[in-house]
Amino acid sequence: MANPFAINKEMQDGLSIIHLEGYLDAHTAPQFEAAIQLEIDAGRFQIIVDCAKLTYISSAGLGVFMTFVEEVREQGGDIKICGLAPKVQQVFEILGFSTLYDLCADVPACVQRFADAPVKEF
Repeated sequence: MANPFAINKEMQDGLSIIHLEGYLDAHTAPQFEAAIQLEIDAGRFQIIVDCAKLTYISSAGLGVFMTFVEEVREQGGDIKICGLAPKVQQVFEILGFSTLYDLCADVPACVQRFADAPVKEF
């Protein structure tokens, strides 16, 4: 039986919020990659990835974050991650993601981080 995976997107205060649910692995990572690419293509570079319902992440899923973070930051945006279950957060911390990304408790905390961040001038 395949592990279920779902992506839901919403906008809040001009921020793109991508909600992940289930297993993010080599089979489902392309869906996540496409979701982020759609946001970038639409000119939305302030992205929150809500992992509250994410139960598993593989290296392929982690790679999606790394694929886009530089491009998003070059455009003055960022990818903030929230709602990590302890097991998933441990993977993020072991790989040093906690030094590369804002890992927040929940969506409102990420929204606040974006609000507190200085706007970058180009």
